[in-house]
Amino acid sequence: MQDFKTIFNTYDWEETLQSIFDKTEDEVIRALQNTKRDLEDFKALISPAAKPFIEQMAQQSNSITRKRFGNTIQMYAPMYLSNECQNICTYCGFSLTNKIPRRTLTDKEILREVSYLKSKGYDHILLVTGEANRTVGVIYIKNAINLIRSQFANITIEVQPLDQEEYEQLIEAGLYAVLVYQETYHQEAYKLHHPKGRKSNFEYRLETPDRLGRAGIHKIGLGALFGLEDWRADSFFTALHLKYLQKQYWKTKYSISFPRLRPHSGGLEPKVEMTDADLVQLICAFRLLDEDVELSISTRESELFRNHIVNLGVTSISAESKTNPGGYVVEQQSLEQFEISDERSTEEIAKMLNDRGLEVVWKDWENFR
Repeated sequence: MQDFKTIFNTYDWEETLQSIFDKTEDEVIRALQNTKRDLEDFKALISPAAKPFIEQMAQQSNSITRKRFGNTIQMYAPMYLSNECQNICTYCGFSLTNKIPRRTLTDKEILREVSYLKSKGYDHILLVTGEANRTVGVIYIKNAINLIRSQFANITIEVQPLDQEEYEQLIEAGLYAVLVYQETYHQEAYKLHHPKGRKSNFEYRLETPDRLGRAGIHKIGLGALFGLEDWRADSFFTALHLKYLQKQYWKTKYSISFPRLRPHSGGLEPKVEMTDADLVQLICAFRLLDEDVELSISTRESELFRNHIVNLGVTSISAESKTNPGGYVVEQQSLEQFEISDERSTEEIAKMLNDRGLEVVWKDWENFR
């Protein structure tokens, strides 16, 4: 069976980036006129040549999103279970080298956090941990899923990459989706930012969505961390990865997230700035490429930006996020992975969405098991 690594190895980063910058205004216009777009169209839509067409892209993106998803947007909450981590990552507050208090939630503490999130109306939850196999490995994650599965219609995880058999165990326990971001598809830059720990294995991480697809996961979330390398090239490889997976594992659903480097303990500055206009362009380009893929925006982004982007292609949004374990009720001191930007309450976000003509969806799928 073909895997993504084989396809990925046929591409050169610099040649790919240059081909994006070489796109012309005529190619952008042609991409906008096409009813079914391919990856060359996507290159045109994320190119500098598309900058004058962002308004047109936004209008088309909004139209496609409303036609496919209606006037709805899903709300979810992340819940951090642990900030223990065995990796050194230059951009993350949980990095092994950062001298912060480490904490892993007990069953009792998990249930206290869950009680708070349920009181806010959440039915979709994202469980997040650092990458520490001994402390928060498969046994811990499976226990957490079993502990809360009756409370939520949809459980997603963002943890260390696992083997196919381990994913199969978690799916059997009630896992619905897995988010696994490559961080950057630039191999040399990846090595620079991940000098130690299991995460330093570029290929193992690259092959994770294949293992998830073979395990039969319901949904896979992809993305790159913008700021580590050129956002256009990383976005193209994310789109390439998406299209490969959709063809190979066609029963699985997919989502794309758009994290930009945020301040954290450790303080890495972005190598390449991604402006708000750049991010709008990218989100619209993904919607024009694929009308079915879910697009998610987190509280990393500012209040002003999120107010505007919810009508331009996004289908899910987080609110009131805490990025430290126990951050909702158990532990108030700062042990955060990164600083959030939009600090509004769940109720304020829901009102903002309603004011923009969007219906908040708390639960749109039941994971019966």
